[in-house]
Amino acid sequence: MALRARTGGRILVDQLLLHGTDMAFCVPGESYLDVLDALHDSRQVKLVNARHEAGAANMADAYGKLTGRPGIALVTRGPGACHAAVGVHTAYQDSTPLILLVGQVGRDATDREAFQEIDYRQMFGPVAKWAAQIDRTDRIPEYMARAFHVATSGRPGPVVLALPEDMLTETATVADAAPYRAVQAAPDAAALDRVRALLAQAKRPLMIVGGSCWSDAGSLALQKFAEANALPVAVSFRRMDAFANDSACYAGEFGTVTSPALLARAKESDLLLVVGARLGEMTTQGYSMLEPPRARATLVHIHPSAEETGRVFNADLAVQASGSAFALAAQTMKPIADPAWRDWTRQANADWRATLEPTPYNGPLDMGRAMRALAAELPAAFTVTVDAGNHTGWPQRYLPFKRPARLVGPTSGAMGYSVPAAVAASLVDPDRIVVACVGDGGFMMAGQEIATARQHGGTPIVLVFNNRTYGTIRMHQEREHPGRVVGTDLVNPDFAAFARALGCFGTIVETTDAFLPAFRAAVASKLPAVIELKTDPEMITTRTTITAIREAALKRQATGKS
Repeated sequence: MALRARTGGRILVDQLLLHGTDMAFCVPGESYLDVLDALHDSRQVKLVNARHEAGAANMADAYGKLTGRPGIALVTRGPGACHAAVGVHTAYQDSTPLILLVGQVGRDATDREAFQEIDYRQMFGPVAKWAAQIDRTDRIPEYMARAFHVATSGRPGPVVLALPEDMLTETATVADAAPYRAVQAAPDAAALDRVRALLAQAKRPLMIVGGSCWSDAGSLALQKFAEANALPVAVSFRRMDAFANDSACYAGEFGTVTSPALLARAKESDLLLVVGARLGEMTTQGYSMLEPPRARATLVHIHPSAEETGRVFNADLAVQASGSAFALAAQTMKPIADPAWRDWTRQANADWRATLEPTPYNGPLDMGRAMRALAAELPAAFTVTVDAGNHTGWPQRYLPFKRPARLVGPTSGAMGYSVPAAVAASLVDPDRIVVACVGDGGFMMAGQEIATARQHGGTPIVLVFNNRTYGTIRMHQEREHPGRVVGTDLVNPDFAAFARALGCFGTIVETTDAFLPAFRAAVASKLPAVIELKTDPEMITTRTTITAIREAALKRQATGKS
């Protein structure tokens, strides 16, 4: 391209285009008007204006999870950046490629506590892979190229760039950067040989799969590797779509709904082959499943970040590689002949399949049965987004995932994620059924984003689990302070009427038999939809009740006093 003078806003948008950006999420602000003006001239980027900066950031995070490319969010300075911070934190903990562009005060006002001024390098430093400010217009291509590289290479994550408004209005004559290429390590032959040698010595191996940015090819390759070696495979927290749930090797998920049988199996294992997962607090059940710094079992840890493989647990073999790169290489490995653990794997799979039988419940709306009905209704390609809270146990326990089906949820445990994530998912793939699962508390934090879907043509179906309480916290209250309920009760609006007021489909379901007809009507409406599920607060998780938790806590207290 011939060099020509361009404003900073134009240069920045040109970099977005050459790096392949096709969609961006924003709440507009006067601090980056020149970027918005440049986007006006570009019809190649679909700009989705959200109703809250947290929604925009969470939409960008979901885009990054689904595509493997950086989700782009644009917000204004001060309050806008603060609102968006939750999405940056989620992207950091979830290893999602994301770039947050923040309008900033003019350079002539820096360090005066000007209107809405914050130093974003300090603010976002602990929760971003890189946080910087572009002070020179002619360096925009350099900074943007680095942002895309950092966000996608090694362990993916968020980048934050502050954009002084006067820098964006200045002109500069500068060349564009080259399109980015993500850099990911792959295992060499020696590493694969060592993995195979350790596997051959095992009697009770278990593979734990997790991490972000799994490709469909990588997921399929991992399935072939596992099945060729009859390896039992469990997934880390909210990574069920990384491995085919219908495989005879699948053993379940480590997370909030981990089955006791799987947890016991992990503790009995003599070899843990961890591929892509961080071995964080949720996956390791509060770091109790393994004993830091040395695991009870032989530990092989494959992760895209070399720093991660020794962060908490000392690996017997550490391999720096992305999950997909390892899987694609491992499927060519010579299988273990007649592995000693075939029965171990068969039992692990049988234990998982037993969890698919819904827990007995006599109330009018049995969510276990409803989710099993939904599982039979969904096509092969669907996307489910989940929020934070106990309600996620139902879709995570009863819905099956196998690529191209996707599960998108915050491993950071952030409320208010599911609805904006579903909006983004529906816009990324308009032909796909997208189902958001959210509690009544989480919906009130971000439910207004269904208006964003209505405006931009998205058609997510939002299932609001309305049990009139912050259920997870209520559960913890009953465990620690039985019967002393405070701060967790909720008085809610008519969620279906709220949806209809925004021009969307809305209905209420109070019985199990009414669920599937309501879901089909929502699909047929071709509108964003809200289905309010009147659930029972007594059934606080998929496996237990408030009464059972309270009685156990009271018994424990009585035993302690005696």
